[in-house]
Formats: sequence, C-alpha cells, structure tokens
Amino acid sequence: MTRKHMAGLTGVLAASAFVLATTTAPLSAQHKAPNTQPATAAADTAALPSGTTALGTVRLSRAVKANGEALPAGSYQLRLTGEEPPAPTGATKPYERWVEFVKGGKVVGREVVSVVPQSEIKNVSKGAAPAAGSTKVELVRGNEYLRVWVNKGGTHYLVHLVAA
Repeated sequence: MTRKHMAGLTGVLAASAFVLATTTAPLSAQHKAPNTQPATAAADTAALPSGTTALGTVRLSRAVKANGEALPAGSYQLRLTGEEPPAPTGATKPYERWVEFVKGGKVVGREVVSVVPQSEIKNVSKGAAPAAGSTKVELVRGNEYLRVWVNKGGTHYLVHLVAA
C-alpha cells in the first residue's frame, strides 16, 4: 500500500471515529439497571390435580421424540403423573409435571407437561385454545415441534415434542 493510500485510509478512519463519537450517547447516559418487571400474583396451585390423572386420547400425526426417546406416530392415552421434574430457573414447581404416553396399557414414552390454569392461558399462548374437554395437536416453531394441547376442566396441559 502506498503512502497516499495509507493517508487516505487514516483520514476515513478518523472521520468515522469522529461521527461515531458525536452520535453515540455518553456512557453515563446509557441504561444501567434492569427494567422493572410487572408484579405477579402468587401461584394458585389449589386447582391443580394431584396424583395420576387421565387426560384423554391424542393422535400424533408424525413421529416425535419424547424425553429424547423415539415415539412413533399413532394414538396414545395421555396420563398426567404426580411426579414433578427438576424445575428450571424461574418456573413455578407445581406447574411442571410428567405426562406419560400409554399404548396397549404400557407406558411407551413420557415428557414434561406445562400445567396452565384457565386464568393464565392468555399469557402463555396467542393461539386459540381447544374447546373444554378436547385436545389440539399442531406443529409450531417452523415445524420443529409438535404441541399437544389438552383442555380438561378449565386447566390446560401443554406438551412440546421434538419432531423426528
């Protein structure tokens, strides 16, 4: 590179630095504290079922992975267990449980289910909920997941399975 080119490049860099310095807010004016979060009510766990509960029958239109294990397409009985998985950070423990996929009386798979009271469902999903007493199965997130959504007694059960 010639001296002429180096001098031109240095001038361009200096001008860019000047423009950046004059258009950027000073560090003292930048945001330092996290945004205030809205107040939330205490978790209402009174309506949550205890023990093992039958949720109904679901038909999976494609093969999926449940808890990392292959689960072929087909019809399954869904059974909510009383067992809670380890709670992820920020989750309310009783709202996460295990659901079992039962075929021919035998448990063939299981996955974590999110239990959502009717009063909270509008905060969880933008889509239309299934009618009371019914189930909805749909592909979500660019066909990466198969969501099983059960509405039983005003409580919603959401299972997200990885599409195989």
